[in-house]
Amino acid sequence: MGCSLWLGAQSAPAPVHMIVTLGHFFGDQPRLLTTNDLSVTQGFGDPLPITKLTPLRGDRAALELYVLVDNCSTCEPGGKFEELRRFIEARPASTRVGIAYIDNGRLKIAADPASDRARAVKALSVPAGGQPSNPFTALTELIRTWPESGARRAVVLISNGIDPAIGDKILDPAAEAAIEAAQRADVTVYAVYHPSADYLNTDFLKLNSGQVELAHVANESGGEAYFLSFGPLPSLAPFLADIAEHLANQYLLEFNANPPAGTGELEEVDVRSKVPGFELMAPAKAWVPGRTPSR
Repeated sequence: MGCSLWLGAQSAPAPVHMIVTLGHFFGDQPRLLTTNDLSVTQGFGDPLPITKLTPLRGDRAALELYVLVDNCSTCEPGGKFEELRRFIEARPASTRVGIAYIDNGRLKIAADPASDRARAVKALSVPAGGQPSNPFTALTELIRTWPESGARRAVVLISNGIDPAIGDKILDPAAEAAIEAAQRADVTVYAVYHPSADYLNTDFLKLNSGQVELAHVANESGGEAYFLSFGPLPSLAPFLADIAEHLANQYLLEFNANPPAGTGELEEVDVRSKVPGFELMAPAKAWVPGRTPSR
């Protein structure tokens, strides 16, 4: 974990950027946030200087969004995937949508991010079933092989979150790898829990572990996870609407951080709102470029 000391004249501050989201708020549509509305700290240090806060809307609204479906999520998917199709069709023109699947543990791209809604909807199909596998390995591959285009990036992951091989380990290494990949690449993950058809015959401890890992990956990347019980959500629509609202209220935050030694590393960063009633969602860590060791 990074917790760098400020080195004064020995090293210049490191410029850092990250995507932050205005989550839940009370009342009417909120005003745009400014740099004075936020505070940023690194580790246990003092507040860092915020250099810029850009609302990602208008000519800065470009977004690439992947819908990543785990083929094991086979419980009552029909009507829910109609809701997912409507969600895709309703994305603004500034959003390019891609479709991908986790099939027997492997990532399969069905449609690269594009503005053609009909192409994305055509590529979307209900889960076909398959061998249960860790969904986070495929998520990591998706993030690491996703070409940068200058647009912000997000993933809607639909899965039960279960790694059949994890056993009694407290941490899932594949989930930790997905978190690191998302934080390094500025990719926000939204996780929607959806079980396999045989979930009633699955050990509830495994179901709980899957939900915990989905929440862990989503929260650490600045996103959110959605589930109500171990069964399928009665409807995806209200949760997809929540995701759409989050994506419509994102900012590019730029600030100066204390550089670590070496080439750089992921450092713990805490972003908070100074405005009462405004919840900010941000990754738990940001990539901070390193400093050149003094001679």
